[in-house]
Amino acid sequence: MVSGGSAIRGSRVGSGPMGEQDRGIHADRIAISYWDALGNETVRYFAANLPDDEVPDVIDSPTSGLPAGRDRDNPPQVAKNEPYKTHLAYVKERRTEEEATQILDEALLKLRQRRGTA
Repeated sequence: MVSGGSAIRGSRVGSGPMGEQDRGIHADRIAISYWDALGNETVRYFAANLPDDEVPDVIDSPTSGLPAGRDRDNPPQVAKNEPYKTHLAYVKERRTEEEATQILDEALLKLRQRRGTA
């Protein structure tokens, strides 16, 4: 004996009060093309009766993972991420001892001027 699923034999899974023309492959749809910065086109389908403000202007392109927009000539730009800095890069950015002493002296002088002790 084979058992499985919760559907009653002879019933249609997913059928409900709506007719088939309102959902699934029979529903009226519109195709909207999106382009990413690399020129890849992605076509998404939306319900024909969906208001324009509910159709997204930007999506993530499944081809490249970049943002894709509806304007073919001006697609969204690729986000510029800063490269990861190694510890050595931070060490190279450190100030010299003379610069550190000068900054400390300036800070102490400003603090003393605010207190009126300078």
